[in-house]
Amino acid sequence: MVGLVASAQTDPKLQTYREYDVLFHEAMLQMQKGNEDAAFDLLTRCQQLRPDASEAYFFLGQSYAKMNNAKQALTYYQKAQELEPRNTTYLERLATSYLDNDQIAEATEVVESLYDIDKSRSELLETLYQLYNHEKDYAKAIEVLDRMELADGPTERTALTKCRLYIELNEAENAVNEAKRLTEHFPNDLRYRTLYANTLLVTEHEEEARTVLDQVLSEEPGNLSAQQVMRNYYIRRGDEEAADSVNHAILLNPEASIEDKVNQMRQIIIETAQNDGDSTIVLNLFDEMLNQPVPNADLAEMKAAYMQLINMPRDSVTKAFEYVLQLAPDQASARLRLVQQAWEDNDDQRIISLCQAARQYNPEEMAFYYYQGMAYYRQEDTDHALEAFRNGISVINDESIPEIVSDFYAVMGDLLHQKGHEAEAFAAYDSCLVWKSDNIGCLNNYAYYLSLQNKRLDEAEQMSYRTVKAEPENATYLDTYAWILFMQERYAEARIYIDQALQNDSVPGAVINEHAGDIYAQCGDTEKALLQWGKALVEDPQNKMLRRKIKHKKYFRK
Repeated sequence: MVGLVASAQTDPKLQTYREYDVLFHEAMLQMQKGNEDAAFDLLTRCQQLRPDASEAYFFLGQSYAKMNNAKQALTYYQKAQELEPRNTTYLERLATSYLDNDQIAEATEVVESLYDIDKSRSELLETLYQLYNHEKDYAKAIEVLDRMELADGPTERTALTKCRLYIELNEAENAVNEAKRLTEHFPNDLRYRTLYANTLLVTEHEEEARTVLDQVLSEEPGNLSAQQVMRNYYIRRGDEEAADSVNHAILLNPEASIEDKVNQMRQIIIETAQNDGDSTIVLNLFDEMLNQPVPNADLAEMKAAYMQLINMPRDSVTKAFEYVLQLAPDQASARLRLVQQAWEDNDDQRIISLCQAARQYNPEEMAFYYYQGMAYYRQEDTDHALEAFRNGISVINDESIPEIVSDFYAVMGDLLHQKGHEAEAFAAYDSCLVWKSDNIGCLNNYAYYLSLQNKRLDEAEQMSYRTVKAEPENATYLDTYAWILFMQERYAEARIYIDQALQNDSVPGAVINEHAGDIYAQCGDTEKALLQWGKALVEDPQNKMLRRKIKHKKYFRK
């Protein structure tokens, strides 16, 4: 007995297996603890000890997948499956890995293998259908649908899908037969007879399609789907008058939903544009629908948008959108169109009025706070502008558009600066840049106002430099950057940028001219400094500091 134990202990193969088992067990423990690096090292050692052990390759594949190394993960999953070809867990992971590497054909082959192993797994047929359909292998997709029907019996979904796929394959007779089979299976369902008629129509069996449609409409005259197919029938026949008649029937059909009517009008608008048709026909159809006892706001807005699209007179379009608000005051999109029109017309009072109403009906819509705040801002009513922007910021959420939120904070910063609330202004600018770090206007103003306070000049210089890089010919941004360099006592560099600012501004204002004078003075060019200070004084004659500089021919810090 002792001899046997000794023999086992000295058997190299047995020792390797024991060492493998210990290391693999430890690797699983480390993986459970979340120690991925340790687990990876242990699994690598396992794979080296036993190249024939499939589970080591499998879990190494998982490790590479977690490292986002999809290619290497696939290699290990392939090896695991080669060692254990009918292991369904390995096959499933291998299929997923092929998909991760965009190898659709290989993934499909693996899923087929899985189904061959276990034909009770009907979900695999669904996966196969999706894969073949994705690759536009419609013949194979139909084969899979046939297998589904063998397993579960014919269904509405498989029949409809097969019909569509046969049309994609230009196999008209098969498509017709599939649709006919559906009607035979559900003889009292008018939906399938209408589908059958539509399949006949698109496969050039027009008269047979008309016969089926007449039967459907005789049983149910208001059948919307049949009406739509009948309209297509008349269009194919070139009978515009009959097609228009069906249009009216569809659009005035009390059983049709608003969504159905909107979709129908959208199709009519597209067809009219493609055929250079008469827009008055479209407008008349809108009017007929809106003359019903309870007109719909969505249709009214669609009409207004169409009028704008075909460039009808501005006042007519405006009245059309105003009518939408009469029907539904909370129709935010229509109100926003009116606000945008007023913005283009610089009609600040109308903007304020429209946005004030919007805050009652659409308090969550940030755009109205923005336009109202900007309208007050243009009227130099900083208190009301600030109130509008603050209210707008209160409705920020995870779905808010970063650019709009950023602009809110940027304008708030400008307003707070105007009111002398520097700390709040800088906090607003910080928030602006959190939402959009490259808001150039904010970067410029923030940097300039910091320089005026002689604070955080290094940070201001970095922000201002970004604006100059973004718009190297913008005189305002060049002036800001030159001034910050001046405040850092980098006079020679400041002169380079102030020269560019003057070159890029056809009529420099008092601020740029005074900055230029200050920079030239500190560079020792008194003559040019006096020239620029003089130009600044013409623009700003009440500037006592300018007069002092000119009188003493030297720069004085304010």
